[in-house]
Amino acid sequence: MTQASSSAPNKKRIAIIPGDGIGKEVIPASVQVLKSAAASGGREVAVTEFDWGADRYLRDGTTLPSDAVEMFHRDFDAILLGAMGDPRVPTNVHAADILLGLRFKLDLYVNARPCVLFDKRFTPLKDRTEKDIHFMVFRENTEGLYVGMGGNFKKGTADEVAVQEDLNTRKGVERIIRYAFEYAKARDLKRVCMSDKSNAMTFAHDLWQRVFKQVKAEYPEIESSHQYIDNLLMQMVRDPSQFDVIVTGNLFGDIASDLGAQLAGGLGLAPSGNIHPGQVSLFEPVHGSAPAIAGKNIANPMGAVLTAGMMFEYLGWKPEAQAIVAAVHAALREGKTPAELGGSMGTRELGDWLSSFVAKAGVR
Repeated sequence: MTQASSSAPNKKRIAIIPGDGIGKEVIPASVQVLKSAAASGGREVAVTEFDWGADRYLRDGTTLPSDAVEMFHRDFDAILLGAMGDPRVPTNVHAADILLGLRFKLDLYVNARPCVLFDKRFTPLKDRTEKDIHFMVFRENTEGLYVGMGGNFKKGTADEVAVQEDLNTRKGVERIIRYAFEYAKARDLKRVCMSDKSNAMTFAHDLWQRVFKQVKAEYPEIESSHQYIDNLLMQMVRDPSQFDVIVTGNLFGDIASDLGAQLAGGLGLAPSGNIHPGQVSLFEPVHGSAPAIAGKNIANPMGAVLTAGMMFEYLGWKPEAQAIVAAVHAALREGKTPAELGGSMGTRELGDWLSSFVAKAGVR
């Protein structure tokens, strides 16, 4: 999951898009911590902030500028994105244009969602510990039901028909499955599970079955398995320790990774990456914009902070990434948590604490 960066090894160029709602609070906390980690490691981050979000859209109609993709390829190593969505824009057209636009136009075909329990107090599963919940979900990120192919006939009438197309290509399926196996191989992980619904979706997911069979034969040292999506979700709750790497399609991956995040302590602790290996990629915490609590200094910034760590790992700054993860571990251990995790720390105060911890502990 490491990028071959085009910039100097000790300096990275990061585009920051805080987005909407609590994104404007947790992303600044994340930037504060990532700057602290970079400085502790003797490195430098150059950040450029973009005000794309609901405020900008309501002001002048801007969503994703036409030159954005070319600019990101040319000028940046990675993008850190906050939550998108605002009730003042009921259609959320700005959010779709920015987030989905970047995923598709940058061809970020890997959605990586680590599901890692940092502290057993925060899992809803009885008698499960940190060693039981430690797996990665890889979701195909540019195809499936999210490509927006379909339409309505006789819309708004009693005879309305709605069609949504599930698009799967040989190229798309093979590259995400291969990525999952390569990830497992690089980390000496023993198990890759592919999930689909080929017993009902007999055309699209027959493709997944055939490609999985072909690719897994190239990795005989890795135990490969298949589960239908409904069974996979049940198994994740029954015994999450059986999984190292899960790979699946766009819709099912969206669902499975959210379940995994909840098993690992909730969306407030969940980072994610939207990746095209070796190219500029986008990293985002997976919680929503939470307009009901926006501006109150109570949002949990840990998911955004862990997302910065995930971004650093992708950029090849592993010691800095580990320093960020260690800071979150320490905060949870010492009870330096926001209200949603039983503590009393505000968003800004927790960002300050994590940044200070990284600065004092240093990068090793």
